[in-house]
Amino acid sequence: MARYDVIVAGVGAMGSAALWQLARRGQRVLGLERFDIPHAMGSSHGVNRIIRLAYFEHPSYVPLLRRAYQLWRETEQLFGEQLLYVTGGIDAGPAGGRVVTGSLAACAEHDLDHELLDAKALARRFPAYRLAPDHVGNVQPDAGFVMSERAIVAQATMAIAAGADIRAREPITAWEPTAGGGVRVTTSKGRYEAGRLILSTGAWIADHVPALAGLAVPERQVLGWFQPKRPEHFRLGAFPVSIVEADEATTYQFPVFGVPGFKIGIYNHLRQSGAAETLSREPAAEDEAALRAAVRRLFPGADGPTLALRTCMFTNTPDEHFVVDTLPGLPQVVVASPCSGHGFKFASVMGEVLADLATTGGSRHDLSLFRLGRFS
Repeated sequence: MARYDVIVAGVGAMGSAALWQLARRGQRVLGLERFDIPHAMGSSHGVNRIIRLAYFEHPSYVPLLRRAYQLWRETEQLFGEQLLYVTGGIDAGPAGGRVVTGSLAACAEHDLDHELLDAKALARRFPAYRLAPDHVGNVQPDAGFVMSERAIVAQATMAIAAGADIRAREPITAWEPTAGGGVRVTTSKGRYEAGRLILSTGAWIADHVPALAGLAVPERQVLGWFQPKRPEHFRLGAFPVSIVEADEATTYQFPVFGVPGFKIGIYNHLRQSGAAETLSREPAAEDEAALRAAVRRLFPGADGPTLALRTCMFTNTPDEHFVVDTLPGLPQVVVASPCSGHGFKFASVMGEVLADLATTGGSRHDLSLFRLGRFS
């Protein structure tokens, strides 16, 4: 039976980052992935994902984000390919809404450059945007996006070059602690032992961590790309990434980049939750209609033909914060679910966090918000 220092189950954004950080430290590591690397069955695809510092979800994420920016820059330098693009970002909605108040709170607590604009001023500066007359937008210059699939390719490639053993199309079917304080992992193709196990299986995390059953819930999302009628308003350099909170829906959007079309998504989309295996990966007419309605309401200059629709998975916790912790009574098992639709941007720093937890049992980063025990 093959023996490793650490086994990482799930080689998506978080798992590939953990493998890279562990391998570069000289750890003997095994990565196991149920699909391809990268793949479009989970939560880490769709060309690019937003990264932002004015974090409305909670100000305590900001120090992690600052480190994430540093590590994304290091990753792209070592890999030789740009992964992080800074576009500026807008957090918009009612002045008293969650997105704007949370974004402003993060800026105030962490002294982030920002500018609050009303709807008219925002439209003058960024003509693609059509906010409701009583809405405002917090503009923060450091936001942008990370190339999602390419980031996974970079992290996995560098992990392999540093000695990691990565195996795709080999899902874990079971794991158990061993008498010596390690773990034994069974897959569809074999059995392996290690001193530590990192579970970073995304929408399948509750299958491997019973304590998360009913707490880490997969939700189907659909992303759309639409052909702009005014392409000059949606190009890179003219269109900042953004999150817009409205009564109808909260949306997130990107400039045209990587593939044809203006990209938009709706948080919680059609609110279709269930087991990851049962949620449809095929976009439907109602998915397109929901996205089209958001485009017409907020970005009428992008209301051209549909160019692409793609599904992905969120994994939501009740409070929408991550789960990053060791299992009670099993310190050799690390649970990694940076989830609820806002985790990808943290992958670079989560790789560092998970490598620390697997090798030292602790982290220099504040993880108190992410403890598993908060649900007890």
